[in-house]
Amino acid sequence: MGQFYDAVCERMMRYAKVDTQSSRESRSTPTTEKQKELGWMLYDELCRMSCEPGNYHDVEVNYYRNTCIVIAKIKANMEGGTPVGLIAHMDVSPDAPSEWVMPRVVKNYDGGDIILNEGMQIVMHASEFENLAQYVGQDLIVTDGTTLLGGDDKASIASMMTMAEYYITHPEVKHGLIVLAFTPDEEVGGLAKDLDLEAFEAKAAYTLDGDHLGYYIDETFNAYAAKVWIQGRSVHPGTAKGKMINAIDVAQEFLALLPEKEKPQYTEGREGFFHVHGMQGTCESATIEMILRDFDADGMEARIAVLENALKVLNDRYGEGTVEVELTEEYRNMKEIIDTVPYLVSNLKQAIADCGIEPKTAPFRGGTDGSALTWRGLPCPNLSAGYENAHGRFEYVPIQSMEKNVEILIRLCELYAGI
Repeated sequence: MGQFYDAVCERMMRYAKVDTQSSRESRSTPTTEKQKELGWMLYDELCRMSCEPGNYHDVEVNYYRNTCIVIAKIKANMEGGTPVGLIAHMDVSPDAPSEWVMPRVVKNYDGGDIILNEGMQIVMHASEFENLAQYVGQDLIVTDGTTLLGGDDKASIASMMTMAEYYITHPEVKHGLIVLAFTPDEEVGGLAKDLDLEAFEAKAAYTLDGDHLGYYIDETFNAYAAKVWIQGRSVHPGTAKGKMINAIDVAQEFLALLPEKEKPQYTEGREGFFHVHGMQGTCESATIEMILRDFDADGMEARIAVLENALKVLNDRYGEGTVEVELTEEYRNMKEIIDTVPYLVSNLKQAIADCGIEPKTAPFRGGTDGSALTWRGLPCPNLSAGYENAHGRFEYVPIQSMEKNVEILIRLCELYAGI
């Protein structure tokens, strides 16, 4: 066991038990009140760290209750250096149950199947989850198979808080300004929208999220959401010929005008897609909810043109106003901006490599809070948190991955301090 093993393990186990599931339906901030419980927990923990006897670090901690954001500043104890910021999200996905999380540790994983819940016969089969083979001999935090774990993104929070504790309890270790932020609602498109960049203060920053230890992200999708409204005309089916416009049929025709193979289940790598994730309707009216994803701006324009063509075809066929489409930009590919500040990625790669891990990257088929923050003026690549199988009951976190991330964060802070 390394220097940070016990601390990251205890924190991950404790944070996992707090239900912080966000909601796609809610329009409040945060989308669920229960996220505030973890916000208060982190605020209190940081305050206690900084005022315990023998800890003389100058630390400023704020909890912005109206937005459920915690910001902590570990003030510089040296001249010079560049302030560096770290950001993680507190919410967990609404895609799986999150109440009554029961974490436990599988010590010295032997490479075989893991029985999560003997009574319910829930087993994580090594043959189905091939990444397990990478963690033979390590210690894995798992659930009882009935809930997600919340390593996305509480593994990051555990590593960041342990790093903060290291600096606060070792004032002799020189560093520049280090700023931490914990935000709500990332899983439902919150995109750190309420993070006050002036209060955050750091001009170089990183989000911590994602699976596979040692991966970094400097390229994400461009993303739009689309909502399609279809107005039909209901007539008694016995006398409907030439009169009825069945909105459900029109919805099916709209979907048939989309490229058949440009869907998530048929795409990979740098290929974009259309993804229909909601549809409901009657003869009188129907709605379709979907997202559009593409790495290239021109590719996204082409996808928007596909929807505009479907709109025109169906309105020409059934009458103007039968179909309406509303498009909302969600986030943009960060790479265009990140490439203009190359030291962000070079420092991150060096920190990972200096800690004995080979830095790896791939275009991220999703988005991060950093996607939005980058375009708001805070260039923000991403460091992986090291969890696996996020958003489901087979999620797990290798304790050694969290521990290694603490080392990477400390090395990153050293680089920004010029040490």
